[in-house]
Amino acid sequence: MNGTRLSDIAAQAGVSEATVSRVLNGRPGVSAATRQAVLAALDVMGYERPQRLRQRSNGLVGLVTPELDNPIFPAFAQAVEKVLIQHGYTAVLCTQLPGGAPEDEFTEMLIDRGVSGIVFVSGLHADTTARMDRYTRLTDRGLPIVLVDGYNEHIAAPFISPDDRLAAGLAVRHLVDLGHERIGLAVGPARFVPVIRKTAGYREAVRRVAGEELVAHSLFSVEGGQAAAAVLLERGCTGIVCASDLMALGAIRACRARGLTVPGDVSVVGFDDSPLIAFTDPPLTTVRKPIGPMAAAAVETLLEAVNGAPAKHVELVFQPELVVRGSTGSGPLVSR
Repeated sequence: MNGTRLSDIAAQAGVSEATVSRVLNGRPGVSAATRQAVLAALDVMGYERPQRLRQRSNGLVGLVTPELDNPIFPAFAQAVEKVLIQHGYTAVLCTQLPGGAPEDEFTEMLIDRGVSGIVFVSGLHADTTARMDRYTRLTDRGLPIVLVDGYNEHIAAPFISPDDRLAAGLAVRHLVDLGHERIGLAVGPARFVPVIRKTAGYREAVRRVAGEELVAHSLFSVEGGQAAAAVLLERGCTGIVCASDLMALGAIRACRARGLTVPGDVSVVGFDDSPLIAFTDPPLTTVRKPIGPMAAAAVETLLEAVNGAPAKHVELVFQPELVVRGSTGSGPLVSR
């Protein structure tokens, strides 16, 4: 590396050229913090690290996610990858696309790559109509797996879940406190475990206030939310709880298509607190999914099994948080 590059790196890292030279040549006499600053400067400036300074991976970990259209999935993948890197592992991301490779093909490909374990996010394990022997075959052969967003009592593996029942209850109680009486739930297909749980939490919360149960099933998408909300609006709902932020954006679109304002006429609550959702119009009130803690738990639980701990059939349930923004407001006046 020539002197010009040394001086550039030294300036970026805030150290002397001699220190940069010592780091690049693997010589002693440099603190860990200074060494890291020089390596960070190399990365920032686009220089490749010398081969001997590249961190060797402890192994590969598969991460199988649904399509990345919903921003909560890339956010979760990024959080998992960050924790894996901290433990010295490399993530191999497999994203399922409509009409693309099915989950089982991804699984076989990851096994062929020699992965140490696999994290499945919102996969077939969340579908109550799917066969679960695809997972028991993995656990029987000793491959560590962790399953996120779904639960099945027949799979002897760790599960990581948000408290979907509590999430729906938080949203309903928020709308009740604002004075809404006709509160609907817009959710995905009824065969999925998170939908079953959110519906149960919604119904329990609505019964407490003697309200009518108004549930509309559709797809987990903007268009699905719009279709479900249209049904709920026809039934006189002034508050709509949605199973995802994308569905909530669709619900807002459905309101506007009918000349209704949000939150003036109808209040809408999402779920996930996806990246950038605070900057929608109006900023979306939502129930925040604890992505960071869930990702850390998924990785740490998986690596325990990778390092020889016996597989645990346990579900770790994480508490969501209501985030109040601009898409919810006071319920309709009695005179309306």
